[in-house]
Amino acid sequence: MSKWNLIFDVDLCTGCQNCVLAVKDEYQGNSFAGYAAEMPRHGPNWLEIERRERGEFPALDLVHRVRCCQHCDNPPCGAAASKGAVKKRADGIVIIDPQLARGQKRIADACPFGAAHWNEAASLAQHWNFDAHLMDAGWPAPRPVQACPTGALRAVKLEDEAMQRLATEQGLARTAGGESRGTRVYYRHLERFTRAFVAGTVVGQEAGLEACVAEAQVRLVREGETRSLTSSDAFGDFRFDHLPPESGTWRIEVQARGYEKRELEFKLQDSCWLGEIRLDPA
Repeated sequence: MSKWNLIFDVDLCTGCQNCVLAVKDEYQGNSFAGYAAEMPRHGPNWLEIERRERGEFPALDLVHRVRCCQHCDNPPCGAAASKGAVKKRADGIVIIDPQLARGQKRIADACPFGAAHWNEAASLAQHWNFDAHLMDAGWPAPRPVQACPTGALRAVKLEDEAMQRLATEQGLARTAGGESRGTRVYYRHLERFTRAFVAGTVVGQEAGLEACVAEAQVRLVREGETRSLTSSDAFGDFRFDHLPPESGTWRIEVQARGYEKRELEFKLQDSCWLGEIRLDPA
């Protein structure tokens, strides 16, 4: 059977918050019997855009990631619930019943992704339910997907095998802990949010003046093994991305025509700029 999945592209999100506002507009002041009680006007967002700044001036990268119910095939919230308060539907959507779930704070506490929220006033665990009431009414996509101006959010309804093929073809990944729970939110270019980069600027001299060194060969080495190779651009800048943060000691080797080879060792904690790497004339 075909099931709903959400795909979020980190590269395409600008952090405009249209998706967040669409969810607020749908649920604040509105309740939908069997689907959702009213969303509190003040409190956590059921769908949130997380923001992360990587690096430091002048090498910066601002990235975003959606955080919402992952619609797990094996939902921990369902295991914690009683009275059938959490339902995993055949189409992949998870529903926290707005009546049966009352008084069951353990439902919200059980979510490992921080996507189930406790409404103290209503004594109710709540989440973003994929706009199930709209999907059941024949809508082609939930409101946050339709509100996204860049195409960073997509909703696809596929059989599991077809979804796995799509994930492989497009390099989609689940969030940490998602594989074991069968999460149905997939991320493209997730490494930009979860991994680190190292950057630098290669500087030399031309006619006695300081100058950017273009097309310098830059090698990234760890434990004596070359892990990646790139070249500096017209401004002398280079970058290696998708590196594991807090991964210890690395080495940069820089070579350019007319200059001596330069090596620089550093410890990678998080994304960083190594500064100006100055080369001496050969």
